[in-house]
Amino acid sequence: MQIEMMADVAAGADRRGITIQQVGITEMHLPIRVARKGGGQDTVVARIALAADLHHEARGTHMSRFVAILNEWRERPVSYHEVEAILQATRQALDADVAHITLAFKYFIAKQAPISGIESLMDYDVAFHGRGDDEGFRFVLAVRAPVTALCPCSKEISAYGAHNQRAIVSCTVEVSPGKILWIEDLVEMVEAQGSAPLYPLLKREDEKYVTELAYDHPQFVEDILRDVVALLRAEARVSRFSVRVDSHESIHNHNVYALHEEGLPAHPAPTQD
Repeated sequence: MQIEMMADVAAGADRRGITIQQVGITEMHLPIRVARKGGGQDTVVARIALAADLHHEARGTHMSRFVAILNEWRERPVSYHEVEAILQATRQALDADVAHITLAFKYFIAKQAPISGIESLMDYDVAFHGRGDDEGFRFVLAVRAPVTALCPCSKEISAYGAHNQRAIVSCTVEVSPGKILWIEDLVEMVEAQGSAPLYPLLKREDEKYVTELAYDHPQFVEDILRDVVALLRAEARVSRFSVRVDSHESIHNHNVYALHEEGLPAHPAPTQD
């Protein structure tokens, strides 16, 4: 069967002299494998965006090549080095100087209830962000972790009790070259800075423990933010970072937040619907 040659309109020349910094695909969903700390892999469904720059003399990019590259990584392990390889393949296939990728997914970590020891799975919004160009490769890990925040002011002025709420800590960190920062490590750092961590499953003895733990460790949203920032400043595996804490208030009809950026704009992991 003879294949008819068809015109490649996208490969035509453009005379407007405008370089496009990013052009590509978004909202693509594929299964990928993510390495777990301590060994093993989890299969997750990732929401992916992949893009490259387009030289000013080229009219269009070849969108199908983005899809083809990503399909080669379907159900294959993806971490720091694999993200770099995907970007290198994208630059080569698209004749591009720069390539960008975001892979956002739900990641599950087994947690044991503090007293009963019952194990259950906690879900976290996670994203890998990568950028590759002639100067090298940059890898950014973003995590959204919920914690309990109990108000120190409420505890101080109340005869009994104190209002508390769920706070969401969004951490975006650029991993230092040659270093590995596990998702589990970043989540553990963040959760330890709240008044108490969250658990998917608690028995009555566990509920008593976490309620009293939060009461004994009151934290403003500002306290949580500063404690996370102090930890990341001391972390050798992190070169730049940003932190945002959003508190879903229980006694107000509004929420509150605190934000700190050190060399990296806030770019939290997209939520997974």
